[in-house]
Amino acid sequence: MKVHGKNGGRGKLASGLAVLALGGAVSATEAAPLTEAGKAAPAMDNLSKRQAAIPPIAAFMAASDMPRLRTALGAGLDAGLTVSETKEILVHLYAYAGFPRSLNALNELMQVLEARRGRGIMDDQGREPSKPTRTGEALLAAGTANQTRISGAPVKGPVFEFAPVINTFLQTHLFGDSFERDNLDWQSRELATVGALAAVPGLESQLRSHIKASMNVGLNPAQLRQVAEVLAARGDADAARRAREALDAHLAAGTR
Repeated sequence: MKVHGKNGGRGKLASGLAVLALGGAVSATEAAPLTEAGKAAPAMDNLSKRQAAIPPIAAFMAASDMPRLRTALGAGLDAGLTVSETKEILVHLYAYAGFPRSLNALNELMQVLEARRGRGIMDDQGREPSKPTRTGEALLAAGTANQTRISGAPVKGPVFEFAPVINTFLQTHLFGDSFERDNLDWQSRELATVGALAAVPGLESQLRSHIKASMNVGLNPAQLRQVAEVLAARGDADAARRAREALDAHLAAGTR
């Protein structure tokens, strides 16, 4: 019996939360790269095997490419993603790809796990979130703090003035409920988001915003360039190109 363990570390509607989560203007200079604990993230030259498995899962989920999603899910489990982490990636992406795609992808994961069990593979279940569930004003405060850290500064802009409730939803549902769940680290969440946004044409602005967010949580340009390489190797040349162009645009803007 084979046992897997954890290795450690264009549609407007479907992407609505992604457009707003980081797409507004920010009001201060960028913060140093941080982890979810608020500490400086260690620098690494390459993605781990586990990290490199995340963008293809996200990209094929966002594209509703179920055959390739099935392959990517298996590869992720083989690379050390736990069942809990893999489920969390698919749940997290509801904010960027929509609930229907999340539900379809979770159903696909169930089938993948059943097939693997049939072959004698008992995947590491991982752990469930350990943080107490927040509600009300405590949830809003936590989500606002998370949003500010990940974005690099408080998120503001005309859209939030026009419809303030959308930012409240972002701060409570996405940056609060989702990012407070500590069974998936923030770098993994951003790798998933970048993969999903890269897979969908027309979301280049939001993709650039999440390239910036990825660097704010400790990922570096070499690792983000590797995301494009991984997507290309998995056969999604368009997603790879979008990811590469978004990174290049972000880095060029930083030199001006």
